[in-house]
Amino acid sequence: MKKKLTGFFTAVSAVVYSGTLTAISAFAEDGDGAVTTAATGQQVETGSVFWTLVFPLVIMFVLLYFVAIRPQKKRENELKTMQETLQVGDEIVTGGGIVGIVVSTGEDTVVIETGGARHKLRIKTWAITENVTAQERMKDAKNKTSAPAKKAENGLASAGIVEDDDEKPKTAKKLKKTKKSEDEEE
Repeated sequence: MKKKLTGFFTAVSAVVYSGTLTAISAFAEDGDGAVTTAATGQQVETGSVFWTLVFPLVIMFVLLYFVAIRPQKKRENELKTMQETLQVGDEIVTGGGIVGIVVSTGEDTVVIETGGARHKLRIKTWAITENVTAQERMKDAKNKTSAPAKKAENGLASAGIVEDDDEKPKTAKKLKKTKKSEDEEE
């Protein structure tokens, strides 16, 4: 694809460049490489035509590729790999907004379960736009790798000082008793 695109841009720039030179040379008075423009009567170098007409056009196409075409292809490839790697039990969202859990996968279709009544729908894989379960897995993986870094950032944890907390959560009655005892002490 890149070779075709490069060949296309090369051909277009060659045609534009040769057409521009032909048009400008029609107004030429001298044979020394200078061209006189018809409107102003000023002489212009033919090499400057490339820099004023073709070069900005080439830069515009390069910017268009990096800003619009390349990110779109990247998103399409990610979506395609997500659709190909669906597993039974994944929670997915379709393009129409239907949320369901994958029950079985086929060649180009997926059976999902939706709603409390466990209705089953058979949909095409291209209709799936989001895999919620895979996103949660990725978040968990990121959190596991960043947890040691967070502990190291905490000054108390790095010094070995830990706050005394009870292992079991306190019930409402115990909390009231501790508040009363604290009030009495004051």
